[in-house]
Amino acid sequence: MRTRTRTTVAVLAATLALSAVTTAGASAASAAPAAPASAVTRTVADDPAPPRDDSGAAAPTPGAPAGGTTTDPAAGSATPGNDPAGGTTTDPAAGSATPGGDPAGGTAKAAPADPAAPPASSHCTETAAQELGWGAPTRESDFDGTTVPPDWHPYGPEPGHNKKGTRTPEAVTVADGAMTISADADGNTGAVSWHPGQKYGRWEACVKSDEGRGGINALLLLWPVAEDFPVGGEVDWMEIMDDSRQKTSFFLHYGPGNDQDYGSVKHDSTQWSAYALEWTPEKITAYVNGKEWYSNTDTDQFPPRPMNMTMQLDYFGNAGGPTAMHMDWARQWALPQSTVATLSLPPGSAATGQPRDFPDRKPRELSGPEQQAQTAMLAREHR
Repeated sequence: MRTRTRTTVAVLAATLALSAVTTAGASAASAAPAAPASAVTRTVADDPAPPRDDSGAAAPTPGAPAGGTTTDPAAGSATPGNDPAGGTTTDPAAGSATPGGDPAGGTAKAAPADPAAPPASSHCTETAAQELGWGAPTRESDFDGTTVPPDWHPYGPEPGHNKKGTRTPEAVTVADGAMTISADADGNTGAVSWHPGQKYGRWEACVKSDEGRGGINALLLLWPVAEDFPVGGEVDWMEIMDDSRQKTSFFLHYGPGNDQDYGSVKHDSTQWSAYALEWTPEKITAYVNGKEWYSNTDTDQFPPRPMNMTMQLDYFGNAGGPTAMHMDWARQWALPQSTVATLSLPPGSAATGQPRDFPDRKPRELSGPEQQAQTAMLAREHR
């Protein structure tokens, strides 16, 4: 599975048909103490956190402590920070800082949207970028062609999540202005990752998920570019596990024991929805249609190195029939504190979630010609 992040916004709009959900922080895999309640704010919980194993699958774990605080959706959420540190962070897998985004790197209410920002998609008219004034993205994909763009890398062919089913590039298609991942009753499905990644930033995607039967999860996440899960973290900023696609979960995986923090929100994801994540040195926040539903300021739980965005339709071993998820567009913003990953995949190459079995598909330092091809591709993409 892949990791995703969440962004904290000051106001939960009552106009959105979101039933708030409280997060119950869970230390799922180790006996490490839960994050301080003051560090994490979530919307009102309607169920306990479903613990997950180190492969990302839901798994019963008795005795996992609950944490977090409950907030009134009508009153908004106030999340006190617990780490004043900021600035640019460097690490072995990261390059130099990339300018752009909010100069403060925070999540406070921003100035009106930059008029140079791209217009909202016809499918997602309410976005965090519009609501918070994020301006023009650093990168974007609109899927106007008929093939998967070369900076999106389908997985496989390889065994699927937790070695169940098969991830195949044939499951990822582009048509009619959207990228689609399809899954069948035999567990054939797909995943696709967006390279190069970055440490810190903002991501937003306009997606919808068809109803499913029997255990096929729709996900948007951030996954460690270095392929060093669990120590590299994982941010599942949209994980939809129920067949009706009426509830979205957030899982923040961290630490060598794969501890996890959890949040959820009721939302109809069979409709086109703009899911967004903001990751700054101080905070991780998640939004849907411009409204915050999860945040975390416990920086000890944050990923230590660059991450790349991933879209997955994961087979959990009991698939009951065909389903699909669709992406109308994806956008990424760099912050002043952001660092671009020096590890990447050559344009058009296959990706993997199992680097031990498929080391040739693991992100690496690109050769000179490969780097030139990637730079030219990204320059064309941003025009």
